[in-house]
Amino acid sequence: MNKLRSDTERTVRTILEAAERVLSRNPAASMEQIAEAAGVARTTVHRRFTSRDALVDAMTAWATHRFAEAVESAYTTTAPPLVTLHQVTANVLRIKINWGYAMSRTPSAGPEVACVYAVARERCDEMFRRARDAGLLRADADLDWTRRVYYALIHETATGSDEGQDPDALATRLVDTLLHGFGEHNR
Repeated sequence: MNKLRSDTERTVRTILEAAERVLSRNPAASMEQIAEAAGVARTTVHRRFTSRDALVDAMTAWATHRFAEAVESAYTTTAPPLVTLHQVTANVLRIKINWGYAMSRTPSAGPEVACVYAVARERCDEMFRRARDAGLLRADADLDWTRRVYYALIHETATGSDEGQDPDALATRLVDTLLHGFGEHNR
């Protein structure tokens, strides 16, 4: 039974990854095109996912869980705030770059996705409070605005990045932009 379950999980993951690649290039792609990219029969895709919408919903759930894991695995209150900010940013960029199609759907998804994003928002708010307390942000920084700008920077970085760009280098650039902006007086 374990081998069968593990084979099923591997097949589902293969289909989800293939769907992400195919739908990122062609959002109108058919289930047959996804099956071909996954190297499985169309009937296998239909057995696992009753419809194209069910497949896309599963992709969204999969990407959302990876997003939650990315935030939780990097978030810590024991490391310096700058280290935490960089690591969370790099981890989130990895997910948003690799699962861009699925992640683009998450804001409108169901309550499970909303819960994941609420927890991520709490972590982000804590991270920025720590950054302000450590002097990385001005004492009068509006943390709601800081978070919104940070989210916009992540979105623009993830959607504007070429495949294969190093998420750690992108995170360094993003964090530098967030903390220092472009003005000479900020250096």
